[in-house]
Amino acid sequence: MTQIVVLGAGPAGATVAIGLRRLGYRVVVVSEWRRFAALEGVSRRVLEGLQAAGLHRAMATAAAPIQRRVHWNGEQPAPNVEFLLDRPRFDQGLREDVRGAGVELIEGRVLNVSEQWVEIDGAEPVRADFIVEARGRQAPQNSRTGKARRGPETLSLLNRWQGVPGGPASAIESLPDGWAWMARHADGSCYWQLTVDVASAQLPEKNQLLEFCRQRRRQSALVHDLFGDTEETGLELHARSSTAILAQPVCGERWLRVGDAAMAVDPLSGNGIFQSLSSALQAPAVINTLLQKPERAALARQFHQQRVEQLFWRFARTGRDFYALEQQWGEQPFWQARSHWPDAQVAHAAPDFSALKVVKAPVLRDGWIDAAQVVITPDQPLGIWHLQGVELAPLVQRLKREPAQQVLAHLNLEQQRNVRSWLLSQGYRP
Repeated sequence: MTQIVVLGAGPAGATVAIGLRRLGYRVVVVSEWRRFAALEGVSRRVLEGLQAAGLHRAMATAAAPIQRRVHWNGEQPAPNVEFLLDRPRFDQGLREDVRGAGVELIEGRVLNVSEQWVEIDGAEPVRADFIVEARGRQAPQNSRTGKARRGPETLSLLNRWQGVPGGPASAIESLPDGWAWMARHADGSCYWQLTVDVASAQLPEKNQLLEFCRQRRRQSALVHDLFGDTEETGLELHARSSTAILAQPVCGERWLRVGDAAMAVDPLSGNGIFQSLSSALQAPAVINTLLQKPERAALARQFHQQRVEQLFWRFARTGRDFYALEQQWGEQPFWQARSHWPDAQVAHAAPDFSALKVVKAPVLRDGWIDAAQVVITPDQPLGIWHLQGVELAPLVQRLKREPAQQVLAHLNLEQQRNVRSWLLSQGYRP
């Protein structure tokens, strides 16, 4: 039986492993536990993604929604909702989901990866007919096949300490040289993360970083409001890269990258897990096509590569626009670099029905990657195949020369309403 080895048991790795197991493949996941405890704030969209991926035990570890306070550009807009994830509990839930799906899980550090074998610290080598790289943004890049695209080099300093148990809370604030996210868990564990620019940040020596972070917190009224005057017991610090990275390429003949190993985005939005799931949800169909329908291999690789790249650049431009909202310190190096990267292209193009084009492109059809006629729009450059089962390309082609009433006559009333609504959103005017 074909054996697929997934490196990493994070949200992306777990999603791919479960999806491949459902397709009947023998799947082995190799992963080591993360080396530090962390708390993450995620959106409702992330929880919906976890549900769609079948990661129910992991999703159940999310705390009840809380109102996140935001201090940005000298303003305090209405709080938005986020859910706090305790990463050790969340990671344990992911492992339970993987094992519950019938996937073999080996806990250990990967020492070496070759074309057919994975060497693991403290365990026997594992044969791999196909390898899925899902070890996050720290996954090794293959310098022989391409060089990763990187955003402004960014560093996050995570501080964790034990405070007094109480109601959960979270907040985010912009600073002259970066921004800080902070949260208090119900059990009293406290987290404060400062994100800065590597090139311009004037950081002290490593042995002085804890005191540096402590002094920065003392300067913030928002920190005082959130954490109070409680003693910071067992204060720890973990430094990690937060640089946006797009791997090049993300797919080969017998390997594929997903999640942060394929594209790691700016942590600002709290949707990083959702972006990881986006590439992982399509991966089983891509891998299934590569292994079972080699005549479509190029099409499958194109499908995965294009969607990962499109997601990365769209997210990068959305982050750019959010950074540009901060005008207090717009001339500071941190904000200058991020309010102009990656380019000047709009994140969401205006609708224009006259600009719609019909082309043949890879699509996901019945668990395989196939080719079909799709509609390219200004905001969807990869194309839209169908709308709730109704193929759009034939309709758009006819609408160029026929009235809508005639073109849509064969659809039922609900389908007509859906298609008309979509057409209007694309700038169509009868």
